[in-house]
Amino acid sequence: MNVYDGQKMADLLKPHGYSITESAEDADVAILNTCHIREKAEHKVFSDLGRLQVVKKDRLSAEINRDMLIAVGGCVGQAEGAEITRQAPYVDMVFGPQSYHRLPEMLAQLEHKVKGKRRKIVNTDFPVESKFDFLPTPDETPVSAFLSIQEGCDKFCHFCVVPYTRGAEYSRPALKIIQEAKHLVSIGAKEITLLGQNVNGYHGEGINGREWSLGRLLYDLAEIDGLKRIRYTTSHPLDMHDELYDAHRDIKQLMPFLHLPVQSGSDKILNAMNRKHNVDEYLKIIEKLRTARKDIAFSSDFIVGYPSETDLDHKDTIALIEKVGFAQAYSFKYSPRPGTPASALLTQIPEDVKAQRLAEVQYSLNTLQLAFNESMVGQTMEVLFDRQGKFPKQIIGKTEYMQSVTLDGDCSLFGNLLKVRINNGHGNSLSGEYI
Repeated sequence: MNVYDGQKMADLLKPHGYSITESAEDADVAILNTCHIREKAEHKVFSDLGRLQVVKKDRLSAEINRDMLIAVGGCVGQAEGAEITRQAPYVDMVFGPQSYHRLPEMLAQLEHKVKGKRRKIVNTDFPVESKFDFLPTPDETPVSAFLSIQEGCDKFCHFCVVPYTRGAEYSRPALKIIQEAKHLVSIGAKEITLLGQNVNGYHGEGINGREWSLGRLLYDLAEIDGLKRIRYTTSHPLDMHDELYDAHRDIKQLMPFLHLPVQSGSDKILNAMNRKHNVDEYLKIIEKLRTARKDIAFSSDFIVGYPSETDLDHKDTIALIEKVGFAQAYSFKYSPRPGTPASALLTQIPEDVKAQRLAEVQYSLNTLQLAFNESMVGQTMEVLFDRQGKFPKQIIGKTEYMQSVTLDGDCSLFGNLLKVRINNGHGNSLSGEYI
């Protein structure tokens, strides 16, 4: 979602004469597009702001004598606006993820100084109008493009800040999504990933005027000529539904790889998290998806060391990981987020215990991921190439399962689905040869 938002910010500013620069030293405007999910991400914001302050001072003292406007956007801006302006008074503007469509207007306001001083802007409102109605249509796109269809969350998991920073669930009308998808394909996208904080909770107005589910929307998107691959993320187990299972069964463009966060393998911890599902219900969802699409693989999220988590709870998580056999997963130590119910609990887990448990979870996940990648050796897979590798004459693409594949080739192959014989499976990637 942040990648999508960042690109939209660039699109908004392009008509006003701005273009992306490769270095902060050349920037007239520096925008930090931030995430508030974990404490580490929030700390990085203040670290990066310190570096930008040095650049700002250097630009003013150098021969060019040009100022740099510094802005903090995204979820940290939404949640910590007052703290940012207190700790970093050199920041000119703070705005949340629901108000970045006003960027040109806010930058214009900053240009007008009062008695030689520039005013500060803090815009963390949740506007009545949808920001999507004001975002420009891009004139260029990557081979693999993002398309936001839903935003916000009504689940209120006790560890999560998303409902407070992104707001209530909102689903875009299906017609606008389909029009945007057709445009993305017309300018070069071969793969589209549908985005939402709770994407499978999509319930937008359909073309027929009735409410559509994500499953119903997928069927119409699959009719777009030239769209080779469709993905969606991030999902919640509570919002899997029959039409979505059917879509996985019927739509060949829908990739057989699903990110379905479970967070813990302990029913006790899931209840404490306010996840509203248990392990058995999650496993039944996995089984229904495998029945619908036999070659489907899964990734997930795991929070380790949640308050009150015992050694037995931790072992239950390891057991779930091994039972499902995740192809990939993201795992993190629990990080208290201010204002969430979990942050006030007195049963916080010591950092050294969290670190040990995280190491054990990641060992299990890495072992499974390596085994999954090694199982591809000898197979011929379709790979969509879209970016340059580390070395000259090396390109990188993605399999149906989101595995990175390196291949000897050049950028003329970007945008092509090529058949590649997999020769090696590594921990985080594959390598092979073009057939």
